[in-house]
Amino acid sequence: MTDAASIDVTYRCAAADDLAAIVALLNDDELGHTRNPLLDDARADYERAFAEMLADADNGIIVALHQSQIVGCYQLTFIRGLSFRGGLRAQIESVRIASALRGTGLGSALMQDAIARARQRGAFMVQLTTDQRRPQTRQFYERLGFATSHHGMKLKL
Repeated sequence: MTDAASIDVTYRCAAADDLAAIVALLNDDELGHTRNPLLDDARADYERAFAEMLADADNGIIVALHQSQIVGCYQLTFIRGLSFRGGLRAQIESVRIASALRGTGLGSALMQDAIARARQRGAFMVQLTTDQRRPQTRQFYERLGFATSHHGMKLKL
């Protein structure tokens, strides 16, 4: 198996032309394909959401490229609050690595890129959630130094 040190990867903010590759990554996952329609089945919804994200300086998608192909992505959202003396939090969502490159260390490199971007922006904390049906993913984040501190709750509307 290839390791991340031998994989030449660059990172950049996603552009509109990246939408198909990003949606494919979101669906290339045991849970993702159950909650994300294929691009052609919901193109207008994806395009509308992505355009909103591109217009919002506090919310974006970063892509990882290897040999000019998108092989990973994550969403990074900055949230200003009054807690922690008006601190800025960075929320990481939708972390994905192409299935052929999982287990190579690329996920760790992707997360280090997210953490570096959060620090550069002045965030005091990086937070994320992970689905309880993915215990191996929780263990991955724990190896990176993330600690379980809250019990997350959601209400679908």
